[in-house]
Amino acid sequence: MTSLTAIFGNSPEKQEVDSEKLLDLYWNRAELKKEFASLRERNYQLQDRVKHHEGQTVRMQQKLDHLEGLLLDPEWVHNVVAFFQLRRLSMRCTGRIARFAEQLKQQREKKQHSQALVAWNEERKRNATEIQRKIGERRMRVQMLEDRLQSERHRLTTMNGLLRFFKGRRVTKQLDSLAAELVLTQQRESDLLVKLDELQKLSPPDHQGLDVAAKRTINFMILSYAQQLFLHLADDEIATLSKEASEKSVGAVNYGDKKRCDFILRKIAKRLESMEESADSVDVLQHRARLIAEDAMFRSDEDAVPVAGSVSTVYSINANNIVKKRDGNLLGDNYWGLVKILSR
Repeated sequence: MTSLTAIFGNSPEKQEVDSEKLLDLYWNRAELKKEFASLRERNYQLQDRVKHHEGQTVRMQQKLDHLEGLLLDPEWVHNVVAFFQLRRLSMRCTGRIARFAEQLKQQREKKQHSQALVAWNEERKRNATEIQRKIGERRMRVQMLEDRLQSERHRLTTMNGLLRFFKGRRVTKQLDSLAAELVLTQQRESDLLVKLDELQKLSPPDHQGLDVAAKRTINFMILSYAQQLFLHLADDEIATLSKEASEKSVGAVNYGDKKRCDFILRKIAKRLESMEESADSVDVLQHRARLIAEDAMFRSDEDAVPVAGSVSTVYSINANNIVKKRDGNLLGDNYWGLVKILSR
């Protein structure tokens, strides 16, 4: 007790001040511990990120070393060139389908929004016409009441003393009733004018997303366009080879010797050159989309993407509108990333 007194003193005020200082030190220590724990957690997170990036760097270096080894190998160098040209072709097809899909979505959204805007304007016009009709009725009623009120007031002022004694009270009561009705009618007209002004200042509805029916229609067109590219590349099996190159790593596929690889490169160049010229017309795309839609099945009414097995028939349509069928589950095999491109 003597030692405590020596430390803190005997003054109650000094003891209170020292107690506050101790309390502040306690809370500061607690805050420092929390801050330290937060910094330590942040440090662990940064260490994990460094390890992750180091792992990515190692894997990338391994890929580069693997690619360098293939390029240095006379038996593989031509396969590497063919592989990346096939991957380039696959990326080209993916890009074309993605752009086509985006154009379809924008066109349909614009059309749907335009239709919604037209319907909204027509509804607003009908409502405005109805309000204006009611305003006209109120104004006619106001005019009629004002005329009656003026007539009754004139009648009251022209009555002689005896007639005013017998009928004046009834006329006065009728004047009060007409005046009250006039005020009420004018108020209703004013309310209608405010309502009309609010209606005219309404902002158009926000853009709404596509419904399931619209998304399905778009998806059928996307599948139709994907089938067009598949048919353009399928005869030389370039479609299958390009899909394989997009999914596997370099060195996983051996296309053969230099002669075989050069043959593949020539076919790729030929198909790329003729890709624009061989594009189906809009009518053919729509015709194929309708054929796809006839067999399409969905897991539920809310699904916009069909079951892959129900759209596994590829339709070839010639200039005479003759349809030929062949098997090709483009959606199930996810040609050119169709699964991500389709609307959902």
